[in-house]
Amino acid sequence: MEKEINNFSKKITKESDLPAAHAMLYATGMKDSDFCKAQIGIVSNWYDGNPCNMHLDKMGKIIKNSVIKKNLIGFQFTTIGVSDGITMGTPGMRYSLPSRELIADSIETVVDSHHYDGVIAIPGCDKNIPGVLIALLRLNRPSIIVYGGSISSGYYNGKKLDVVSSFEALGEKNICKISEKEYKNIIKNSCPGPGACGGMYTANTMASALEAMGIMLPYSSSSPSTSENKKKECEEVSNYIKILLEKNIKPRDIVTKDSIENGIKLAMCLGGSTNLVLHFLAIAKSANIDFTLKDFQKISNKIPLIGNLKPSGPFLMEDIHMCIGGMPVIIKYLLKKGILSGDCLTVTGKTLSDNMDNIPDITFNQKIIFPIENPIKKNGHIRILYGNVSPEGAVAKITGKEGTIFRGKANVFDSEEEANKAITNNKITPGSVIVIRYVGPKGGPGMPEMLKPTSYIMGSGLGKNIALITDGRFSGGSHGFVIGHITPEAQCGGLISLIQNGDFIKIDAENNTINLEIEENEIQRRKKLWNPPPLRIKEGYLYKYIKMVSSASKGCITD
Repeated sequence: MEKEINNFSKKITKESDLPAAHAMLYATGMKDSDFCKAQIGIVSNWYDGNPCNMHLDKMGKIIKNSVIKKNLIGFQFTTIGVSDGITMGTPGMRYSLPSRELIADSIETVVDSHHYDGVIAIPGCDKNIPGVLIALLRLNRPSIIVYGGSISSGYYNGKKLDVVSSFEALGEKNICKISEKEYKNIIKNSCPGPGACGGMYTANTMASALEAMGIMLPYSSSSPSTSENKKKECEEVSNYIKILLEKNIKPRDIVTKDSIENGIKLAMCLGGSTNLVLHFLAIAKSANIDFTLKDFQKISNKIPLIGNLKPSGPFLMEDIHMCIGGMPVIIKYLLKKGILSGDCLTVTGKTLSDNMDNIPDITFNQKIIFPIENPIKKNGHIRILYGNVSPEGAVAKITGKEGTIFRGKANVFDSEEEANKAITNNKITPGSVIVIRYVGPKGGPGMPEMLKPTSYIMGSGLGKNIALITDGRFSGGSHGFVIGHITPEAQCGGLISLIQNGDFIKIDAENNTINLEIEENEIQRRKKLWNPPPLRIKEGYLYKYIKMVSSASKGCITD
């Protein structure tokens, strides 16, 4: 006799005094024999207006068919998404980070209200991934995440392209390095089909981390969106959701402090996005795990950078798949080197080490992953900086290629748009520290991601001669000497609101400091003269978000 695994759905299907509920379930196609089966919510962030998400509905259908074959009931539903690439540099980007909360809230709402016994979530774009995991941790019932997969690279003029190539092309066009025709051709060929942006940007960073955490199946993060491997994963995931149901293994059994550290360590080894800091603070909070900015710095001090991946290197996630053999090969290597903890439970029902039993060893006849003994950088690229500019912390992404110490004169902008105009009109001189403020979680609002300014800087050839600091955040595609997440933010009266053009700012990523070099009495004088500007939004969801959201140093959570 099979073990009863419909622990939640039976509250509807087995209750005789819920005739309307039963009538509606019959309307969905359920038969009498189905009322004793476990119900799986299959949620995707599908919408066809974004390449990261436009294929997720097809993946959901394959998964539903596989669930049915396992004698389970599968119900597909969708939640929202926001394309970071399409909204980047526009007012729409203010909704990107807040969408994470909407995603989590909507999944929690559907699954909990409909009493589904388990969940298979299919995210694609950046905020989708932490959004679905936050929901699964709140719900805490058997669940698996199936990543939508990375996009294939584009090609033009003999060069591999991705979405960041199109942004950087504008900077190259502005300094007449490329023609208008070349610029257009780069744009047309950067994104050839479905899948998340191809470098170690936020989506691939988070997917890699979640695979190392064990909440995804092996290979999920590195199998490309259109590959046979991804299709096979969708066909086989039902085997594992059934194991989780039978063993009653839940997300909080898998997501522990050790597994969170595994995810962050892998992401740092690979040169991942600074957005992982915001997202892991929120994930830890949802799992009731004590994890702070200082934990990131402790990890970064010990973790070498070995991934030669975009945006700081030349390679893409597809190269990990084709040339390395997939993410498990890297995970196995880091387990052998004692960097990852192998005894963490995973969605296979086995430990992370057990999952590596038949995984081949890494070979170093490639330039994508460097040996631990000969890293790109001996410690992590993500640095948590403190100082008078950021007494509650700021996040830097320093790979070493841009140097580790920068001192320069402030060039201050109260919006991204103002900064972008100055950069594209060649108004920024070498030695400047660009300051973009009033773009934090409350001031933006929504802490909009900025890829335009960093890409324009890199495309203009100023990447090693300019620093950029902000109370906003950066795209996973950003690189250069950039510091974000400065807290307190300008809207709340943080010191960043008092910086003036010509002030000297020193950033030291060796000692993890960022300071405005003016006297304390001058700071106090400016404080007395400062008044908070009016909120940029006074109605709708973003106004609610301003009222609820925590600071970046706490993960921008709203609960």
